[in-house]
Amino acid sequence: MRMRWLWTFPLAVAAAIVWLSSQSHYPGGLQLPPPLDKVAHLFIFAALGWALDLALQQNRPGLPLYRRHLLVFLAVACFGATDEWHQHFTPGRACELGDWLADTLGGALALLVRTLPALFTRRLRLLSWRRGTPRRPDPARDLILVADPHWSRELTGLAEATAAHPGADWLFLGDAFDVWVGLPGMASEAQVTFLAWVDARRAVGRWVGFWLGNREYFLDGHAARFDLMGEGMGGALEGEALAWEHGDLINSSDHPYRLWNLISRSGPLWLLFRLLPGSTARAVSIWMEQKLHTTNAAYKLAFPREAFHAAAEAHPGQTFLTGHFHSHEQEANGIALPWAHEGRFMVWREGRVEEL
Repeated sequence: MRMRWLWTFPLAVAAAIVWLSSQSHYPGGLQLPPPLDKVAHLFIFAALGWALDLALQQNRPGLPLYRRHLLVFLAVACFGATDEWHQHFTPGRACELGDWLADTLGGALALLVRTLPALFTRRLRLLSWRRGTPRRPDPARDLILVADPHWSRELTGLAEATAAHPGADWLFLGDAFDVWVGLPGMASEAQVTFLAWVDARRAVGRWVGFWLGNREYFLDGHAARFDLMGEGMGGALEGEALAWEHGDLINSSDHPYRLWNLISRSGPLWLLFRLLPGSTARAVSIWMEQKLHTTNAAYKLAFPREAFHAAAEAHPGQTFLTGHFHSHEQEANGIALPWAHEGRFMVWREGRVEEL
């Protein structure tokens, strides 16, 4: 639910900063000696970054975490530069580079603190996003579920299932490829073929959704090619008792993966990939693919039954789906879908999940 009133907080903080920078002293005639003046700048601009990030999270649900953080950081840095320039014309105030650096660091600190719950808890709305239409035109149609096919060069099973079920809709629950980085020049031939398949399905009126897994990075540029795209928590279909997420964030005690998830989907890493030459970026992508085959093996050996049960119970009255675990498990109203290798797809049909 959007909360437009939250915009009053960053606006109020910004107004307070402008007012303070217009004064020759802090309220009450207070003058802060170095480095306390820099600390004051840091905390004031941290409040601005916190309020701006919260307002964007609640009112721009289609904005991925890395874009939101880059936008907040840039906004705080630019506002800080403008504020320092303004102080240059205020008697008794000096325009200092150190103040601007403290302002910018405050924005970065706010974003860091805001993401800390994502390392230890299930409070993951701050890194979740979705775009598109969470309602199928005809809920009576079969909805083919594809979890973790881990395609590489061949889209195993896709053409056969399409031919056998031409009237079905489709929902992909992540890890469609061994690794997929959605930046210019980094798409493989198989990924180009898959996107063409999506276009063809939608051209004949079929609904196609894609929920990002732990092997998809920065794919929001392709969101318009799907009826629904999202990441993190919050996957659901309106009018149908079906909810989902990929599953990699179910276990809140898996702190090393949570940290990797945040770093690998961060604004700085996106900037690095954009600045790298195409050949180098592709080489890094291949390296990531190789490393991901063996990443966090100890965690993957055991199904986190208690954590999965709790996640499922948070969706009462719905069937809750995940992929990720590569095994077919069921707890309460939750179903972990089997690994879709060799074209092993499932289907949502008449309110039940079955093998296709």
